[in-house]
Amino acid sequence: MQATDSSPISPLERLVARAEQLMQRIEAVLPQPLQAPADWGAAIAWRYRKRANGCGVLEPVRHVGAMQLSDLQNIDAQKEKIARNTEQFVQGRTANNVLLTGARGTGKSSLIRACLHAYADQGLRLIEVDKADLTDLPDIVEVVAARPEYFIIYCDDLSFEEGEPGYKAMKSILDGSVSAATPNVLVYATSNRRHLLPEYLSENLQTSKGQDGEIHPGEVVEEKISLSERFGLWVSFYPFSQDEYLRVVAQWLSSLGLDAAAIEAAEAEALVWALERGSRSGRVAQQFARDYAGRSPEGPPTATARPRIADIAGLSDGAEI
Repeated sequence: MQATDSSPISPLERLVARAEQLMQRIEAVLPQPLQAPADWGAAIAWRYRKRANGCGVLEPVRHVGAMQLSDLQNIDAQKEKIARNTEQFVQGRTANNVLLTGARGTGKSSLIRACLHAYADQGLRLIEVDKADLTDLPDIVEVVAARPEYFIIYCDDLSFEEGEPGYKAMKSILDGSVSAATPNVLVYATSNRRHLLPEYLSENLQTSKGQDGEIHPGEVVEEKISLSERFGLWVSFYPFSQDEYLRVVAQWLSSLGLDAAAIEAAEAEALVWALERGSRSGRVAQQFARDYAGRSPEGPPTATARPRIADIAGLSDGAEI
């Protein structure tokens, strides 16, 4: 009679097996170190996202809004500064982190996207990071530091309230960490606040004691402006004049299929639209053009063609970034 290999599993072995299964389940839900994408060639833009288990991932942006630097109107000085800085960056020369601030809807975000398209063939890539995830910036920088591409960490509509954790993380990445700056990473941020933090009238008081009990209120002010000063290049955007606004309206209406006579006839309504919105900007111009062209018999029945971009709204329908 032959002996069989099978033998009853001991209680200890059964306990060990169950413990291993339990450990595997626990590891699956614990936060894991950020992993580099399997294929960096899958996209020119990436979005950093947090999963429900706290793990961060870099997701490719499959559809990036079509945009060219030549499409952006009325911001020639700002465009020249950003394009020059970006070109220095992708050529391996010294360049600065950039803070774009000023009036809403005037081209801040669109300019960054246009630069991505202009220099993507020279190795420029973009990683969009939400303000809530800025504490993970060191991990993101670590993942891309050894790559041959040049990465812009893009933070849109950036501002902080008192005590937010991302504020300190951003300061360390820009300047102040014990680690050296990574030559293939820059931060480009847009904001409506020049100093990124709320400022109060009481902070301008020339007193030795603040109203809230702060003994040295001047140092509070220094702390608030210290983050924005770590951006080497500040680029300011301003509200459009009436003529600039109407030029952008005309460009949008032309891209949507209206002829010169129809565009001229739309000017009065365009001005009323801007007055009701309380703003003359590229974004407002685009919104008016879409409304006017949609109800105009000369306009296209559907937005089938990609319009040329003239302002911050600058994304084609269905674009993800």
